[in-house]
Amino acid sequence: MRIKGHHDFSLYKENTICRRIERRMHVHQLDEISTYVRYLQESEREIDILFKELLIGVTSFFRDPPAFEKLKEMLLEQLADKPNEYNFRVWVPGCSTGEEAYSVAILAQECMEELKAYFNIQVFGTDIDEEAINFARTGLYPASIAADVGEGRLNRFFFKEEEGYQIKKMIREMLVFAPQSVIKDPPFTKLDLLCCRNLLIYLSSELQQKLLPIFHYSLKRDGALLLGSSEAVGPATDLFETRDKKWKIFRSKPSTATAYKALDFPTVSAEQEVFEMGFSGAVQQAEELSALQLVETILQQSDTPPCAIIDAASNLLYIHGHTGRFLEPAMGRTSVNILEMARPGLKAELTAALREAAIHKQEVICRGLEVEQDGGHLSVDLIIRPILEQTPMRGLLMIVFEEGDASGKGAKKKSRPVRKTGSKSVGELERELQHMKEDLQTTIEELETSNEELKSTNEELQSTNEELQSTNEELETSKEELQSLNEESATVNAELQSRVEELSHINDDMKNLLDSTQIATLFLDTELRIRRFTPEMTEIIPLTGADFDRPIVHLASSLQDVDLAGHGEAVLKNLMPVESEVTSRDGKQFRMRIFPYRTTANVIDGVVVTLIDITELKKVEEALRESEERAGGILQVAGDGIFEVDTSGKFMFANEIYAELFGYTVDELIGKHWNEVANSATIDEAKEFSERLFAGETVEGESKGIHRDGREIYTWFRAGPIFRGGELAGIIGTIKDITERKRAEE
Repeated sequence: MRIKGHHDFSLYKENTICRRIERRMHVHQLDEISTYVRYLQESEREIDILFKELLIGVTSFFRDPPAFEKLKEMLLEQLADKPNEYNFRVWVPGCSTGEEAYSVAILAQECMEELKAYFNIQVFGTDIDEEAINFARTGLYPASIAADVGEGRLNRFFFKEEEGYQIKKMIREMLVFAPQSVIKDPPFTKLDLLCCRNLLIYLSSELQQKLLPIFHYSLKRDGALLLGSSEAVGPATDLFETRDKKWKIFRSKPSTATAYKALDFPTVSAEQEVFEMGFSGAVQQAEELSALQLVETILQQSDTPPCAIIDAASNLLYIHGHTGRFLEPAMGRTSVNILEMARPGLKAELTAALREAAIHKQEVICRGLEVEQDGGHLSVDLIIRPILEQTPMRGLLMIVFEEGDASGKGAKKKSRPVRKTGSKSVGELERELQHMKEDLQTTIEELETSNEELKSTNEELQSTNEELQSTNEELETSKEELQSLNEESATVNAELQSRVEELSHINDDMKNLLDSTQIATLFLDTELRIRRFTPEMTEIIPLTGADFDRPIVHLASSLQDVDLAGHGEAVLKNLMPVESEVTSRDGKQFRMRIFPYRTTANVIDGVVVTLIDITELKKVEEALRESEERAGGILQVAGDGIFEVDTSGKFMFANEIYAELFGYTVDELIGKHWNEVANSATIDEAKEFSERLFAGETVEGESKGIHRDGREIYTWFRAGPIFRGGELAGIIGTIKDITERKRAEE
């Protein structure tokens, strides 16, 4: 993910990452993490999906409405004393698809309207998901946001579109969306408000401690920080003060050195940083160890008196020589603090000398100190030498114990005077004072011990509190993940419900279609078992609801000499439809068609058998055929010529008598115009007859025409119109040859 996606999730909470990875493994049915890693390396698409899963982009408009009400109150306070045209800057890191950024902009607009003032509101929304940023820039959200926004705000700040709701331009102009990573990219600065809700719950405490100083750096003095209900500033109490404990609104405190010291904008990769930190720590430890070994070698090869090396906290790091006469382990819990180990008579001067050497960075000598030992006193000179050389031991102190040198010879460095006893009474007073000092020191030590115990208890309580907060954050993370899964499940459920309703409608349509056709239909699978049938099929094959999945060969039909199973196997083998006419035992006739059953993916998944009852059709065809034969016979044996022309005057029918009358055959007449055939000698008369006939009259009379061979013939005819469907369809008539009669009359 870090190499291909350029995003580092190593400082995200481990439980969150593991849960999302396990979810993707379950989706792909993978049991081994190594297998999923290999799959990630091979699939760019899976990397993108896992990246989306890790982000858990759960957001909505005005999430936690009471928190936004408190935020609005705070914004009113902040803006009330600001001048007109004030540049009010807001940053919303981890804004996902932008709902929260738009919510803050709407609040700012409402505050300006209530204050009747105008401010230059700038809201910066950032996220590492570029697709989410592009979606936020459109400002177009689905209709489901109405439940979160409310009717009043919808009417004021949104337009209703076909796809949902579009945020108005006056709000969109306040916002700037950009891809950004709060972990590695520089932050926005000079902010009045930083709204980072439910982002920190996904990050480890180490990363949270790194981001909070950056947020403090980004905010102006008294700028506001809004966190999620399960988030807190934790140890960064020196950077923020609480404004609203319940809804996690904080105010930025004035800058401190600690805050600026915590800022760290990385300029190298995370791997390089970890390597350099580990390498430098190892080098420093090795250098310190080498320096101590070098000091040990030098001291052992010289006649240096007994001495000790301590750090800035007065803890012993190294002892040379026999120091038992000056130091002894303290009673109680083991400690390496030299002040607790100093023998009576040495502790007070040692404490003061160490403080003076640390402050002035120079050697301090205390001569003539008397240390109690075995009921007597031992004179000792105390020398404290700061190590100032540029070595890994710089800052440490060397304490040298020299016995019996009360003369003061060779004391070239700064010395601390030690009071000498002047008389017995003064000595007694000094001893009493010493006992009082020791009692006071004991009391101080007990108080320090109590303070340390209280401090330890406080640290334990703080650690417990941090663990509880971490647990709470994990619960909130799990809650958001569950909410994300619930939303995904709701979406999938809605889609499935839509598909079920669609399939139900299709099933109803298919049932009504099959029932309305009244066609016997039988659906068989690839093994020729009953899959579905229409009620009409039960009249041919005795089928019931219990016959589903039964092979068709187990059932008898009323069809004569028909092998449905054999035809079905042939269709499955050749994929060629079979069509034939079959007869049942009760005399009914059917047109049988068997063709392959194809799915929408063009896969053969069985056969479909349809049987269309054509009994009545056959009877009608037979009656019509017989009628046509009778009519044809009558027309052919009639003594007169019979003809039929269409509305254009072309022959549609003529018997042989008519054709012979004019010297044609029947086939030659069909399609010819009747004027072309009759060759009427009287053009005007023929025109008159045509107009009357096509006007719907019945016309009869004598007419003179010309035979095909050129001779004149006389005819008597009777003709009338034919109507079909209320409209003129043609002319039908009879004609008789009267040529001989006319010539006889002449």
